[in-house]
Amino acid sequence: MGEKYFIQGNIACAEAAVIAGCRFFAAYPITPASEIGERLSELLPAVGGKFIQMEDEIASINAVIGASWAGAKAMTATSGPGFSLMQEGIGYAFMTETPCVIVVVQRVGPATGQASKGAQGNFYQSRWGTHGDYSAIVLAPNSVQEMFDLTIKAFNYAEEYRTPVILLADELTAHIFEPLEVPEKIEIKERKVAVDCSEPFFDSKDPLKAPPMPRLGIGLNVLVTGSTHNEWGYRATSDPMIHRKLVTRLYYKIEGNAKKICEYELDINDGSKIGIISYGCSSRSAYGAIEILSEHGLKISHLRLKTLWPFPDWAVKELSSKVDTIIVPELSLGQLVREVERASYDKTKIISLTKVGGGELIRPQEIVEIVRRL
Repeated sequence: MGEKYFIQGNIACAEAAVIAGCRFFAAYPITPASEIGERLSELLPAVGGKFIQMEDEIASINAVIGASWAGAKAMTATSGPGFSLMQEGIGYAFMTETPCVIVVVQRVGPATGQASKGAQGNFYQSRWGTHGDYSAIVLAPNSVQEMFDLTIKAFNYAEEYRTPVILLADELTAHIFEPLEVPEKIEIKERKVAVDCSEPFFDSKDPLKAPPMPRLGIGLNVLVTGSTHNEWGYRATSDPMIHRKLVTRLYYKIEGNAKKICEYELDINDGSKIGIISYGCSSRSAYGAIEILSEHGLKISHLRLKTLWPFPDWAVKELSSKVDTIIVPELSLGQLVREVERASYDKTKIISLTKVGGGELIRPQEIVEIVRRL
């Protein structure tokens, strides 16, 4: 048994980051993510780390990239408007294979929207926010415990695959206070560091593994560029073969490990004709609805996503093969539902349950009413 606390989600994220080895944090304060930076401003100096409040989110993501290339595990935290500003830098991080963690606490948008109200409208932005071909790892906690656990996992994935990893939370999960148990043993992964020039810095013999990462300032003469580059980092802006090889590798080092990366809870009840697919705060409503319906003798199957991207098509197909109808609750006008429709079998009826604005959650009873009408 580990130590137990009663703690806020954002604070759990900050504590987990330090345990995972984060020693650099740069961000601009933004609701509803600000508590992460506030807590790290206290924690990082105590462990020899650096906290910088930047002038904006563009500067924040670029500071994080620089810190990572200097050898530090680095993180930033923001919400929708700041995430939009970061996209060019995030694309640069994907192209240069820069490990870092980006926490996004979703709020109502577009633009300024309703700053203190929760939403789930960044589902697609987290995957397709920047231009070009790449693949992203996006994790979605639904509790304080998972704000802690998935922050650790985000750093581990970032280091293992040399890539930005996005922790896509929401206002409820970030601000709720719940019990947290810190495990006695926590697996922490470190990056494979290049200490000489015996291996290329931007290629790997195994396409499912990331190449070793050099650290700037130790004499390896590393060129880091967002332009198309060869295995040593030198620009190759006119060679189609080099570009094709590069972006294909960037894509498949994530997609090729999708079944290893993806986490979800799939509960298929024998005889159930109805399923629910959910993530984040909406999954809590789904659990509530399932409990109510079970008390009335109705069996419901449920797929709860912890990993949004890579998207676990195979899990959706498995659920789709067992039920006639799938309900998709989400605090948006319908984003997750589109992926569910794409991945499901044609025979399965997909029902989208949406709610936007005001920070209102989908109530379990709303899901129950849909089930009763079927």
